[in-house]
Amino acid sequence: MSLPKIDTAVTYPAGALTGTGAVLHVETLPDGRLAVLLDATPVHPVDAGWPDQGPDRATLTTPGGHEVPLLDCVVGATDGDALFLGRDIPVRKGTEGWVSVVVHVLPGDSGIAEEDRVEVSVDGAHRAALSAGHTACHLASLALNRQLAGAWKKDVQADAAGNPDFDALAIETTTILPGGSRDVYRLGKSLRRKGFLPDALLADLAAVEKGVNATLAEWVASDAEVRIERESDLLTGMRRWVCELPDGTVSIPCGGTHLDSLAAVSEIEVRLSSEPGEGAAEVVMDTICTRTGSA
Repeated sequence: MSLPKIDTAVTYPAGALTGTGAVLHVETLPDGRLAVLLDATPVHPVDAGWPDQGPDRATLTTPGGHEVPLLDCVVGATDGDALFLGRDIPVRKGTEGWVSVVVHVLPGDSGIAEEDRVEVSVDGAHRAALSAGHTACHLASLALNRQLAGAWKKDVQADAAGNPDFDALAIETTTILPGGSRDVYRLGKSLRRKGFLPDALLADLAAVEKGVNATLAEWVASDAEVRIERESDLLTGMRRWVCELPDGTVSIPCGGTHLDSLAAVSEIEVRLSSEPGEGAAEVVMDTICTRTGSA
């Protein structure tokens, strides 16, 4: 069977944990593992372009009832002649003539063949923990932007809530963790040229942290609705995280998974720390999301 001519259909944005997929393509990778492409999948893959949220844990069940563990799941791309994975993809997503696919990486002895139909089952507990971490990450960044809104002497781009977008302008890396996240910000010359006053953050991290946490407590208490709006079910379809916060609806482009409501959360708390970096200070924001009913 030839490589797919249409993007993989994905059901994880709607919260799906199970699904059935037709095997379109099986390819042996250089390390002996198998790259398996399905027409549709509930598995969230890691995207090398912005690898903040890692892949789901999952199993694929063959027509014969054999459960195969998912070793990895990554975004890939094909021009119809070859399959490229992760950082080896030579073009931008959406390039004409290219198809974006979810690549399920399986053991080489899986016994899965093209034209099989397989059952896919995602680890719900791990998904829920990552979804909580991702929702908390967005809220923490918005709360930090709000707290630092007075730290700018020039006009800069605004975030989804209308505040200066410190998060977008200073971010170095974001990592979504089970039940939380870690954001690393760089306060260098480029940020200062944009008008940011570093002492507004560095002079009293504890005060900034306290203000951010007060905002987060207000938002969590609102039990705000959270949803993913999507223009299509295809992997490259635009998806947006939307949250109905007390001060208004916020919407952020996002390809990850999320909670359905802040009613599922009992607390979101951030901890700020800083250390000198090479030519600039770095600030780390660790976000911890405690879900309702968790120990």
